[in-house]
Amino acid sequence: QVQLVESGGGLVQPGGSLRLSCAASGMIFSMYVMGWYRQAVGKQRELVASITSGGSTTYTDSVKGRFTISRDNAKNTVYLQMNSLKPEDTAVYYCNAKRRAEYWGQGTQVTVSS
Repeated sequence: QVQLVESGGGLVQPGGSLRLSCAASGMIFSMYVMGWYRQAVGKQRELVASITSGGSTTYTDSVKGRFTISRDNAKNTVYLQMNSLKPEDTAVYYCNAKRRAEYWGQGTQVTVSS
């Protein structure tokens, strides 16, 4: 029933930008804490950014000042604006929703390479 679908990934050069979107359905979106996680090949999955129902945000140190998470409750969508991308940002990016239960999207590939 709950579904999270990521989009916006792709190949970008270092220093470039991408905006990821996560469209949610099957839930009362505004009640959930939304997050973006990423997992690089051979690496742990890490929380990149999160945003509460009230709009409070958190970021992992490595993306502070470069990434911005936002949400549009009217569109049931959470975004991750990624600027000044670095090769080390290359990963599959996953959308996460958490209230009582936790849900995950399928992921979208972001590749930063010359």
